[in-house]
Amino acid sequence: MAQKKAHEVDGFIKRPDPSYRALLIYGPDRGLVSERAAALSRTVNVDLTDDFNVVKLDNSDLKEDPARLLDEINAIALFGGDRLIWLRGAGNDKAVVDAVAAMAADPPADTTLIIEAGDLKKGSSLRKTAETGKASMALPCYADDGRAIHALIDEELGQSGLNISPPARQHLVENLGGDRLASRKELQKLALYCHGRGEVTEEDVRAISGDASSLSIDEAVDCVLTGNVSGLDHALTRIIASKAQVFLVLQACMRQFQMIAVMRGLIEGERKRVSEVLGEYGRRVHFRRKPALEKAVRGWNGRATDDVLQHLQNAILETRKQPALQNSIARQALLAIALRSSKLTSR
Repeated sequence: MAQKKAHEVDGFIKRPDPSYRALLIYGPDRGLVSERAAALSRTVNVDLTDDFNVVKLDNSDLKEDPARLLDEINAIALFGGDRLIWLRGAGNDKAVVDAVAAMAADPPADTTLIIEAGDLKKGSSLRKTAETGKASMALPCYADDGRAIHALIDEELGQSGLNISPPARQHLVENLGGDRLASRKELQKLALYCHGRGEVTEEDVRAISGDASSLSIDEAVDCVLTGNVSGLDHALTRIIASKAQVFLVLQACMRQFQMIAVMRGLIEGERKRVSEVLGEYGRRVHFRRKPALEKAVRGWNGRATDDVLQHLQNAILETRKQPALQNSIARQALLAIALRSSKLTSR
C-alpha cells in the first residue's frame, strides 16, 4: 500500500520517489497540509511561476466542470516540459477520486498531481484510492506534537539567531500546535519583536501574544469543556473587546480536544482508567484547569470528540474564508460545542 505514517512524511518530502505521480496530502492540520504541499511542489521539475505548466485548482472549480481535472492531467504542455496540477480543498468527490485512480493506473511520465485535502477518515474513497494505487501516495498530516513544536521553535528562532529561555519555551509549547502555518507565523512575529536581543523571554512571549492573556483563552476553553455557556459568552466578549484574534480560542480548543481524543482512545480501546490516563496526559495542564479537563474526559466519548474536532476544523476554515465574520463564526461554533458539552458532562 502506498502510504506513509505521520512521522515518515517529512522524510518522503525531502527525498520524494518520482514514481509516485499522484500525491494526496490530508489531515486535520490545514496549515501543515498546505506547507507540505508547497514543499512537494518545489521538488517537481517545473517553474512554479510558469502558468503554462502549473495549473492550480480549487475543489470548487470542479463543481461546475467535473471533467476538468482529468482534462488537465491528460493535457500536453504547450512548450514541452513537466507539468504540475495542484488541487486544494479536495474531498471525496467522484471527479477527484476518478482522477487519482486514472493517474495511479496509468501514470503520465511528465505530470505530477498534488492534492490538498482535509481530515479523511480511514476507508474514505479518496484516501483508499490513493493508498492502493501503484503510482499514488497518501501522506497524512496531524497536529504537531510536543517534539514537532520544539523543532519548529528551534527552526524559526534559530534563523534569527535567537535563543529561548525554558519558561518562554514552555509557554510557547502550551499555546502552539493546532495549525502549522499559524504556529509558524506566531514564531516569526515573535522573532521580529525580539530581533537583536539574543534571547527570548517569557515576558516577550506574553507581550507578543496579544492583549488577551493566555488566562482569558484558557478560561474560555474551560467553559467549553464544562458546558458553562454563560461563562463562555462572557469570556469571548472580553477577548473580542481586547482586539485579540478569537481564532486563538478555536486553536486552543482544538488542541484540548485532540488531547481528549487521545485519552478517550486509551480509555475505550485499551480499557485504561480515567485517573491513569489523566495522570499520564494531564501533567502539562495547570492544576487549576485539571477539574475541567477531567470532567470533559469523563463526559465525552471518542465518536463525539471526533465530531467536535471536525466542527472546530470547519470553523477555523470558515474564519479564514470570511475574516470579517471570524468573531461571529468562532462564537457560534464554540457556543454550540459548549451546549453539547453541558449535556454530556451533566450525566
